[in-house]
Amino acid sequence: MTLEPALTASLPIQIHLATVVPAFFLGAYLILVSRKGSTAHRALGWIYLALMTVTTITALFIHELNPNGPLGFSPIHLLIPLTLYGIVGAIYYARTHDMRRHRQTMILVYVGGLLIAGAFTFMPGRVMHDIFFG
Repeated sequence: MTLEPALTASLPIQIHLATVVPAFFLGAYLILVSRKGSTAHRALGWIYLALMTVTTITALFIHELNPNGPLGFSPIHLLIPLTLYGIVGAIYYARTHDMRRHRQTMILVYVGGLLIAGAFTFMPGRVMHDIFFG
């Protein structure tokens, strides 16, 4: 394992990594461990959503996978609007006290925005693959 690929990556990738790694662990904690509705859960939830927002927006500027595609986007970029929609929805459902839909939305944001999108980062030629297997 080497951090060299992350340290030499473009600025959008570095920012993306700096926000996605803590979001991954914080999101897992919030979903699996934290006491729902507590002050700590709410505070950490806002931090998680801020991290996910920055992570999602920086993904717009990452084009290494398909630089010759339309605007440099690849199919993985389809998760960007879905994740942003989920973030807004999660806030809306929490504010309207629809905790069932809030929970569902947060789980979908975590699974889609972190687990599924994250799995693609371990493909050969990607930074996470190079960090762990390069």
